[in-house]
This record gives sequence, C-alpha cells and structure tokens, in this order.
Amino acid sequence: MACILVIDDNPEFRDILRVHLEANGHRTVLAGNGEQGIALLERGGIDMVLTDILMPQRDGVEVLREAKRRWPGLPVIAISGGGWIGANELLGMAERLGADNILQKPVRRDDLLKAVDDALKANLKKQA
Repeated sequence: MACILVIDDNPEFRDILRVHLEANGHRTVLAGNGEQGIALLERGGIDMVLTDILMPQRDGVEVLREAKRRWPGLPVIAISGGGWIGANELLGMAERLGADNILQKPVRRDDLLKAVDDALKANLKKQA
C-alpha cells in the first residue's frame, strides 16, 4: 500500500486520519505544518499527500503549489474546514491549483478512503 504524508496542524484530526489510513493498509508520515511537510517530502518515499489548507508556518496552498512544481506526479488531496474563509472557497482554490481531490472537514472515513484510492488509481493510470 501507499506511504501517505498527512499534514495538519490539529493533532487530533491528524491522528484520526492516521488511524483510518493505517487500518486500510497504508503507511503514514505525519507533519504539523507545511514547513515540516515539505521537509518530509524532500526525504523521499512519499506516495501521496493529504494536506489541510489553513495552517501556520506554510499553509496547504503553498504545500500544494510546491508539491505540484517539484513532484508533478505526486497526488495531493486538500482538506479544509474553512475558517475565516469558507471551506468551499478554499477547496475550490485548491482544486484550481491542481489538487487531485478535495475533502471538507469533518471528513467521513468512507469519503477519505475513496478519495485516497481514486487518486492513487488515477496516478497509476498516468504512469502507465
């Protein structure tokens, strides 16, 4: 299964994602902000990124842009609950910037796993 980098500044939400992904056979690497996430991407071995949009120390939009620029084949799923800007606006922006899928918080387990599977399958088709 895939090694998935989960980037979210909320440790409880990050842990929920980890539990769901690992229960489905994936390995996870966790980061609390975009700066940590990019550093982990640079080490290699990551098959997919799940990133929150609103975070301190490099937000998810910056992570998405940099990931798509430096690792163009890497699937990225953007997640947001909104904040001072509505979630729909943030997720729409992420989609326009190249996110392979978008999810709105709170994320249901089945929706998460379907989005991950769909993005991984689409990436395999691109590589073939």
